[in-house]
Amino acid sequence: MKGKLTYIWSVTRLPVVAVAFGFIVGALCIAVTGNNPLVAYMALFKGSLGSMPSIGETMYKVTPILFTGLAAAISFRCGLFNIGAEGQYVVATVATVAVAWFGQELPRLILLPLILIAGFCAGGIWGGFAGLLKAKRGINEVISTIMLNWIALYIANYMVRVPLSTNVLAGLPRAGHSVIIPDAAKLTKLKELVSSFGYSSAHTGIFIALAAAVVMWYILFKTTTGYEIRTVGLNASAAEYGGISKAKNTVLAMFLSGGLAGLGGAVQITGLVFMVNQSPALPGYGFTGLSVALVGCSHPLGVIPSALLFGILENGSRQMQLAGIPSEITSIISGVILVFIAGSLILKLAGDKLKFFGKNPAVDTGKEGA
Repeated sequence: MKGKLTYIWSVTRLPVVAVAFGFIVGALCIAVTGNNPLVAYMALFKGSLGSMPSIGETMYKVTPILFTGLAAAISFRCGLFNIGAEGQYVVATVATVAVAWFGQELPRLILLPLILIAGFCAGGIWGGFAGLLKAKRGINEVISTIMLNWIALYIANYMVRVPLSTNVLAGLPRAGHSVIIPDAAKLTKLKELVSSFGYSSAHTGIFIALAAAVVMWYILFKTTTGYEIRTVGLNASAAEYGGISKAKNTVLAMFLSGGLAGLGGAVQITGLVFMVNQSPALPGYGFTGLSVALVGCSHPLGVIPSALLFGILENGSRQMQLAGIPSEITSIISGVILVFIAGSLILKLAGDKLKFFGKNPAVDTGKEGA
């Protein structure tokens, strides 16, 4: 038991210290502005966890970034850097609306799972394509996924203005948003189950996200497939020497990563938004997911508290602003946390490189003796 606790602490030590350091730096910044850090942090947590409606709103904020955090974590575990969760999320929202609209005559018990599967598959195909480019042509996944992000955005903008536009389907001039999905395709709001959630936007998608985290933990750490993905991430050459296909696992990891981001898009549409709007920019959930995965040590279960932290910071910032404290403080806190973790990892990597290329003392001694 003691050994297990020691291992857990060795894994979680860096993010825990980083979070503490982030809040300390945030407190110093608050003090510099002439405000009381204690009052500011009380407002932060009151705004995010101080009542059932605020807890529900925090859960709503957590849901999409938990999906994209899982997406990033899976790719990290395979030694890949999936910047494309944004695009995978976007294409899934379009697929979700399309399936919901054209399958609106189906019963809810069939339509809702079908929509979620469509979102997962759409995101997975978009991510898997980047993995295929990496596996077959050696194209860096960072470059390909960034390009695919913008392709996804412009395809989505076209789809919501033409084939999936409410006005076009009704024979009217084009609108800047898609059709609204039918009621049978909508997830249940938590306030319908527990009235004390009040005004919050929380929906049952949070339970889907938590279930996805558990499933991905099981796949990664309890199955042969997960073992192969992790082995490729640790050392691709050794994995191939042992008979594990780097190409297959690269495509598979990117498919799973994209699928999780896509599932997040499907849940967001069915849980609250109910349509896709024409947009000049990407939604941002995918980039936040990278941060969530980094703080969560790229572990499916570690991503849960990490996403909660970012949800608390985002939701609580409004209450801080009402208390007269700049809401940008929360961005400073999250930024410091990321810099601390990234800096530590870079220093560790640099240290390992120096050790690898350093001189062997025993060899040096032998040479001097000769």
